[in-house]
Amino acid sequence: MAANIETRQPRKTRIGRRATALAFAIGLAAAGTANAQDKGTLDPKPLPALAKPDDPATPAKELFGRRPAPARMESRTIGFYAKGCLAGGVALPINGKTWQVMRLSRNRNWGHPNTVQFLERLSRKGAKLGWRGLLVGDMSQPRGGPMLTGHASHQVGLDADIWLTPMPDHELTPLEREDMSATMIVAKDRKDVDPTIWTPAHGALIKAAAEDPQVERIFANAAIKKALCREAGTDHAWLHKVRPYWQHDYHFHVRLKCPANSPECKPQEPVPAGDGCGKDLDWWFTDAVLHPKPSLPSKPRPSLKLADLPPACRQVLHAP
Repeated sequence: MAANIETRQPRKTRIGRRATALAFAIGLAAAGTANAQDKGTLDPKPLPALAKPDDPATPAKELFGRRPAPARMESRTIGFYAKGCLAGGVALPINGKTWQVMRLSRNRNWGHPNTVQFLERLSRKGAKLGWRGLLVGDMSQPRGGPMLTGHASHQVGLDADIWLTPMPDHELTPLEREDMSATMIVAKDRKDVDPTIWTPAHGALIKAAAEDPQVERIFANAAIKKALCREAGTDHAWLHKVRPYWQHDYHFHVRLKCPANSPECKPQEPVPAGDGCGKDLDWWFTDAVLHPKPSLPSKPRPSLKLADLPPACRQVLHAP
């Protein structure tokens, strides 16, 4: 997920949040972002060594992106979802009875043990609800931290992308995992889900994720949120966790709460009161949001440096 208002810590008013969100949308239209559906490779090449790895100006993403294995430390999350790292990362096995990991070349199937356990738990529950199994996209790097491509969050081992495509009835080949794309769920006009693709099982899976007590919030396209609100019946108790956001039309993004064993983990502001349906959702379908006017590309934000992360991330980076 690209840099966005849902990865920032300071409090904003609703008007401020919407203004920032619209500016972000315009930036997307002008510059584009790394796509979660980008194909991988069967022959990932190791990154070249950095000429000056100890230079304070070196972006943290260049450092953490060159750590192919987790830090051998007690598992804990450090910092905020978009400014932190992961100690003692645990890998989600690439195959399970009710899940498979995609884009193995990215080496992003790592997380806090809570995240791995949640995905395994959700996959089993989903199978009972008519969802054959999960296809899991990006989680975190082995030591968390900023990524070279694709996300501003996913840094502390508590975020996971789940494809809105059920697991096939066979074990995917390495090539399929790198080449296959998830299914677009949103209709071409962006105002609702595609009725030829969306099924009750899609909604049941997202509801099951939201009802898990470990889940802090879920990011999904506004059209998906609209469908969930429409189909929820009288049970809206879980809908506040589903937050409408840009893109997220091939997958939904689950974010877990800070673990009890991670005092250095910084939680996100609680989601606003209410189910987020009706008038709270209407703004996402205005013409200004669906068809933002082009603007000049904004100046890129400076990359996070190691000094910008919590001090403990230096230890995580350099641990064996």
